[in-house]
Amino acid sequence: MNIRRAFADLSVGQVHYAACGDPAAPAVLLLHQSPRSWAEYRAVLPLIGERRRAIAMDTAGFGDSADGGVPASIEQWARVACELLDALGIEKVDVVGHHTGGVIAVELAAAFPLRVRSLVLSSTPYTDESFRKARAERPPIDEVAPSEDGTHLAALWQKRQGFYPAGRPDLLEAFVLDALKVGHRVEEGHRAVASYRMEERIGLIEQPLLIVRATEDPFAAPHAAELRHHLPRARIIDIAGGMVPLPDQMPAAFAHTVLEFLESLS
Repeated sequence: MNIRRAFADLSVGQVHYAACGDPAAPAVLLLHQSPRSWAEYRAVLPLIGERRRAIAMDTAGFGDSADGGVPASIEQWARVACELLDALGIEKVDVVGHHTGGVIAVELAAAFPLRVRSLVLSSTPYTDESFRKARAERPPIDEVAPSEDGTHLAALWQKRQGFYPAGRPDLLEAFVLDALKVGHRVEEGHRAVASYRMEERIGLIEQPLLIVRATEDPFAAPHAAELRHHLPRARIIDIAGGMVPLPDQMPAAFAHTVLEFLESLS
Protein backbone atom coordinates (compact mmCIF):
# COMPACT_ATOMS: atom_id res chain seq x y z
CA MET A 1 0.00 0.00 0.00
CA ASN A 2 1.42 3.35 -1.06
CA ILE A 3 2.25 6.11 1.41
CA ARG A 4 1.50 9.60 0.12
CA ARG A 5 3.40 12.55 1.57
CA ALA A 6 2.34 16.19 1.46
CA PHE A 7 2.46 19.57 3.21
CA ALA A 8 -0.33 21.64 4.71
CA ASP A 9 -0.05 25.42 5.07
CA LEU A 10 -0.80 26.10 8.74
CA SER A 11 -0.20 28.92 11.21
CA VAL A 12 3.43 27.85 11.78
CA GLY A 13 4.15 27.48 8.07
CA GLN A 14 4.34 24.24 6.12
CA VAL A 15 3.59 21.10 8.13
CA HIS A 16 4.53 17.76 6.67
CA TYR A 17 2.46 14.60 6.94
CA ALA A 18 2.27 11.12 5.42
CA ALA A 19 -0.97 9.27 4.76
CA CYS A 20 -2.10 5.81 3.76
CA GLY A 21 -5.48 4.24 3.12
CA ASP A 22 -8.90 5.22 1.83
CA PRO A 23 -9.51 8.98 2.33
CA ALA A 24 -13.16 8.16 3.00
CA ALA A 25 -12.35 5.76 5.84
CA PRO A 26 -12.35 6.82 9.52
CA ALA A 27 -9.16 8.75 10.24
CA VAL A 28 -6.36 7.87 12.66
CA LEU A 29 -3.74 10.50 13.54
CA LEU A 30 -0.35 9.16 14.67
CA LEU A 31 1.96 11.39 16.74
CA HIS A 32 5.66 10.53 17.14
CA GLN A 33 8.16 10.66 19.98
CA SER A 34 10.96 13.24 20.24
CA PRO A 35 13.12 13.91 18.35
CA ARG A 36 11.69 11.57 15.72
CA SER A 37 9.38 12.26 12.76
CA TRP A 38 6.53 10.60 10.85
CA ALA A 39 9.11 7.97 9.82
CA GLU A 40 8.63 6.31 13.21
CA TYR A 41 5.37 5.02 11.71
CA ARG A 42 6.67 4.21 8.22
CA ALA A 43 5.97 0.47 8.63
CA VAL A 44 2.80 1.03 10.69
CA LEU A 45 0.99 3.30 8.22
CA PRO A 46 0.27 0.65 5.54
CA LEU A 47 -0.97 -1.81 8.18
CA ILE A 48 -3.43 0.64 9.73
CA GLY A 49 -4.16 2.01 6.26
CA GLU A 50 -5.67 -1.33 5.26
CA ARG A 51 -8.73 -0.47 7.36
CA ARG A 52 -8.41 3.26 8.18
CA ARG A 53 -7.20 6.55 6.81
CA ALA A 54 -3.86 6.59 8.61
CA ILE A 55 -2.04 9.93 8.93
CA ALA A 56 1.35 10.46 10.58
CA MET A 57 2.38 14.09 10.94
CA ASP A 58 5.71 15.68 11.74
CA THR A 59 5.20 17.64 14.96
CA ALA A 60 5.82 21.36 14.42
CA GLY A 61 9.60 21.91 14.39
CA PHE A 62 10.45 18.24 13.77
CA GLY A 63 11.01 16.24 10.61
CA ASP A 64 10.05 18.49 7.69
CA SER A 65 7.54 20.64 9.60
CA ALA A 66 8.14 24.33 10.28
CA ASP A 67 7.94 25.62 13.84
CA GLY A 68 6.82 29.15 12.95
CA GLY A 69 9.27 30.64 15.43
CA VAL A 70 6.79 29.87 18.22
CA PRO A 71 8.16 28.53 21.52
CA ALA A 72 7.90 24.76 21.74
CA SER A 73 5.18 23.43 24.04
CA ILE A 74 2.77 20.52 24.22
CA GLU A 75 -0.12 22.99 23.98
CA GLN A 76 1.28 24.57 20.80
CA TRP A 77 1.88 21.21 19.18
CA ALA A 78 -1.68 20.09 19.96
CA ARG A 79 -3.06 23.28 18.40
CA VAL A 80 -1.06 22.67 15.23
CA ALA A 81 -2.29 19.07 15.11
CA CYS A 82 -5.87 20.36 15.28
CA GLU A 83 -5.08 22.81 12.46
CA LEU A 84 -3.94 19.87 10.35
CA LEU A 85 -7.27 18.14 10.98
CA ASP A 86 -9.00 21.31 9.77
CA ALA A 87 -6.81 21.48 6.68
CA LEU A 88 -7.57 17.86 5.81
CA GLY A 89 -11.30 18.24 6.44
CA ILE A 90 -11.31 15.74 9.28
CA GLU A 91 -14.06 16.42 11.79
CA LYS A 92 -13.25 13.65 14.28
CA VAL A 93 -10.21 11.42 14.64
CA ASP A 94 -8.77 8.57 16.66
CA VAL A 95 -5.39 9.68 18.01
CA VAL A 96 -2.38 7.45 18.62
CA GLY A 97 0.64 8.92 20.40
CA HIS A 98 3.98 7.37 21.33
CA HIS A 99 6.14 8.89 24.12
CA THR A 100 6.02 12.68 23.44
CA GLY A 101 3.26 12.00 20.93
CA GLY A 102 1.16 10.49 23.71
CA VAL A 103 1.53 13.64 25.80
CA ILE A 104 0.44 15.73 22.79
CA ALA A 105 -2.50 13.36 22.35
CA VAL A 106 -3.60 13.98 25.95
CA GLU A 107 -3.61 17.74 25.36
CA LEU A 108 -5.34 17.38 21.99
CA ALA A 109 -8.16 15.42 23.63
CA ALA A 110 -8.39 17.83 26.57
CA ALA A 111 -8.29 21.03 24.51
CA PHE A 112 -10.38 19.85 21.54
CA PRO A 113 -12.65 17.10 22.93
CA LEU A 114 -15.14 17.25 20.07
CA ARG A 115 -12.39 16.44 17.57
CA VAL A 116 -11.04 13.32 19.28
CA ARG A 117 -13.04 10.09 19.23
CA SER A 118 -10.55 7.93 21.15
CA LEU A 119 -6.96 7.80 22.37
CA VAL A 120 -4.17 5.25 22.27
CA LEU A 121 -1.34 6.28 24.60
CA SER A 122 1.77 4.27 23.83
CA SER A 123 4.72 4.44 26.25
CA THR A 124 3.38 7.75 27.51
CA PRO A 125 4.71 9.35 30.71
CA TYR A 126 2.48 10.87 33.36
CA THR A 127 3.84 14.36 33.99
CA ASP A 128 3.20 15.95 37.36
CA GLU A 129 5.27 17.89 39.90
CA SER A 130 7.35 14.88 40.91
CA PHE A 131 8.04 14.08 37.25
CA ARG A 132 9.11 17.67 36.59
CA LYS A 133 11.40 17.68 39.62
CA ALA A 134 13.03 14.39 38.64
CA ARG A 135 13.53 15.52 35.05
CA ALA A 136 15.09 18.81 36.18
CA GLU A 137 17.71 16.88 38.13
CA ARG A 138 18.65 14.63 35.21
CA PRO A 139 21.13 15.43 32.40
CA PRO A 140 19.84 16.06 28.87
CA ILE A 141 18.48 12.96 27.18
CA ASP A 142 19.82 13.35 23.65
CA GLU A 143 21.95 16.48 23.64
CA VAL A 144 25.64 16.01 22.76
CA ALA A 145 28.39 18.61 22.40
CA PRO A 146 29.42 19.16 18.74
CA SER A 147 32.91 18.01 17.82
CA GLU A 148 35.14 18.75 14.85
CA ASP A 149 35.99 15.09 14.30
CA GLY A 150 32.41 13.84 14.34
CA THR A 151 32.66 11.85 17.56
CA HIS A 152 29.45 13.52 18.71
CA LEU A 153 27.62 11.38 16.14
CA ALA A 154 28.82 8.23 17.88
CA ALA A 155 27.92 9.78 21.23
CA LEU A 156 24.38 10.42 20.00
CA TRP A 157 24.11 6.79 18.87
CA GLN A 158 25.50 5.47 22.15
CA LYS A 159 23.09 7.53 24.28
CA ARG A 160 20.20 5.52 22.83
CA GLN A 161 21.84 2.20 22.12
CA GLY A 162 20.99 0.55 25.44
CA PHE A 163 17.30 1.25 24.95
CA TYR A 164 17.12 -0.22 21.44
CA PRO A 165 17.02 -3.90 20.47
CA ALA A 166 20.31 -5.62 19.68
CA GLY A 167 20.93 -6.41 16.04
CA ARG A 168 18.75 -3.55 14.74
CA PRO A 169 21.18 -0.79 13.75
CA ASP A 170 18.54 0.40 11.27
CA LEU A 171 16.42 1.67 14.16
CA LEU A 172 19.31 3.64 15.63
CA GLU A 173 20.14 5.04 12.19
CA ALA A 174 16.57 6.29 11.83
CA PHE A 175 16.79 7.96 15.24
CA VAL A 176 20.14 9.63 14.47
CA LEU A 177 18.87 10.93 11.10
CA ASP A 178 15.86 12.57 12.74
CA ALA A 179 17.93 13.92 15.64
CA LEU A 180 20.46 15.49 13.28
CA LYS A 181 17.66 17.12 11.31
CA VAL A 182 16.51 19.15 14.32
CA GLY A 183 20.09 20.02 15.34
CA HIS A 184 20.36 22.23 18.41
CA ARG A 185 16.62 21.76 19.08
CA VAL A 186 17.08 18.06 19.84
CA GLU A 187 16.00 18.52 23.49
CA GLU A 188 12.92 20.66 22.76
CA GLY A 189 10.50 17.77 22.89
CA HIS A 190 11.87 16.46 26.16
CA ARG A 191 11.75 19.93 27.71
CA ALA A 192 8.18 20.44 26.54
CA VAL A 193 7.12 17.14 28.11
CA ALA A 194 8.95 18.00 31.33
CA SER A 195 7.10 21.31 31.67
CA TYR A 196 3.63 20.03 30.74
CA ARG A 197 1.17 20.02 33.64
CA MET A 198 -0.70 16.86 32.76
CA GLU A 199 -2.19 16.60 36.24
CA GLU A 200 -4.30 19.70 35.43
CA ARG A 201 -5.52 18.34 32.08
CA ILE A 202 -5.98 14.61 32.36
CA GLY A 203 -9.26 14.92 34.26
CA LEU A 204 -10.82 16.49 31.17
CA ILE A 205 -10.43 13.32 29.13
CA GLU A 206 -13.65 11.41 28.65
CA GLN A 207 -12.87 9.57 25.42
CA PRO A 208 -12.37 5.79 25.27
CA LEU A 209 -8.70 5.12 25.90
CA LEU A 210 -6.10 2.39 25.57
CA ILE A 211 -2.70 2.44 27.28
CA VAL A 212 -0.01 0.47 25.45
CA ARG A 213 2.91 -0.63 27.59
CA ALA A 214 6.18 -1.67 25.94
CA THR A 215 7.45 -4.02 28.61
CA GLU A 216 11.17 -3.31 28.04
CA ASP A 217 10.88 0.48 27.93
CA PRO A 218 12.37 1.66 31.25
CA PHE A 219 11.29 5.27 30.73
CA ALA A 220 7.62 4.68 30.03
CA ALA A 221 6.56 1.24 31.28
CA PRO A 222 6.44 2.35 34.94
CA HIS A 223 4.01 5.17 34.02
CA ALA A 224 1.28 2.88 32.67
CA ALA A 225 -0.21 2.07 36.08
CA GLU A 226 -0.06 5.74 37.09
CA LEU A 227 -1.87 6.79 33.92
CA ARG A 228 -4.44 4.08 34.53
CA HIS A 229 -5.02 5.46 38.04
CA HIS A 230 -5.94 8.86 36.59
CA LEU A 231 -7.88 7.32 33.68
CA PRO A 232 -9.83 4.57 35.45
CA ARG A 233 -11.81 3.56 32.36
CA ALA A 234 -8.64 2.90 30.37
CA ARG A 235 -7.29 -0.56 29.58
CA ILE A 236 -3.62 -1.51 29.56
CA ILE A 237 -2.24 -3.80 26.86
CA ASP A 238 1.34 -5.06 27.13
CA ILE A 239 3.51 -5.61 24.08
CA ALA A 240 6.14 -8.03 25.34
CA GLY A 241 9.69 -7.18 24.35
CA GLY A 242 8.76 -3.71 23.19
CA MET A 243 11.43 -1.06 23.73
CA VAL A 244 11.70 2.71 23.20
CA PRO A 245 11.31 2.52 19.39
CA LEU A 246 8.17 0.33 19.67
CA PRO A 247 6.29 1.44 16.49
CA ASP A 248 9.20 0.79 14.14
CA GLN A 249 10.62 -2.07 16.23
CA MET A 250 7.37 -4.09 16.25
CA PRO A 251 5.05 -2.51 13.64
CA ALA A 252 2.78 -5.53 13.20
CA ALA A 253 2.13 -5.93 16.93
CA PHE A 254 1.66 -2.18 17.30
CA ALA A 255 -0.79 -1.87 14.39
CA HIS A 256 -2.72 -4.96 15.49
CA THR A 257 -3.11 -3.56 19.02
CA VAL A 258 -4.33 -0.20 17.71
CA LEU A 259 -6.78 -1.69 15.20
CA GLU A 260 -8.18 -4.21 17.67
CA PHE A 261 -8.93 -1.39 20.10
CA LEU A 262 -10.49 0.85 17.45
CA GLU A 263 -12.68 -1.94 16.15
CA SER A 264 -13.86 -2.71 19.67
CA LEU A 265 -15.41 0.78 19.74
CA SER A 266 -17.57 0.20 16.67
